[in-house]
Amino acid sequence: MSKLRDTLTKAEIAHGIHRKVGISRTGSQEMVEAILAAMGSAMERGENVKITGFGTFQLRDKGARVGRNPKTGEEKPISPRRVLTFKACNRLKEQVAGAPGPKTFAEGADRRSRGRPGI
Repeated sequence: MSKLRDTLTKAEIAHGIHRKVGISRTGSQEMVEAILAAMGSAMERGENVKITGFGTFQLRDKGARVGRNPKTGEEKPISPRRVLTFKACNRLKEQVAGAPGPKTFAEGADRRSRGRPGI
C-alpha cells in the first residue's frame, strides 16, 4: 500500500464550496467552521455524528487495563478513557477502493484542487 501523498485541508474544502456553490470565500470558511464546531459540540456531549453517504464518528468508552512497556516489560496501569472512531459507509469504502491515484501537476492537475475532482 502506498503512502498518502496529500491531505485535504479546511481551507481547500472552503475553497471548493466557494467555487461550487458560489458563496463568498469568507462565507464558505465560516460554513466549514460552523459544521466542524457543531460536530465537535455533539461529540463533546457524548453523541455520535452520522453523515449519511459518508460515515459515522463514534465515541467509545474504553475501560482501565494494564499495559506493558515493550522495552522494559514493566507493567503500567492505563486509565479508562473515551476514544473517537470513524466508520466509513459502504459507498465511501467502494469509492476509495476504486479510486485511481491522484494526478500529478505534470499530468494536468489543477494546482488549486491538487487533482481532486469536485474541489
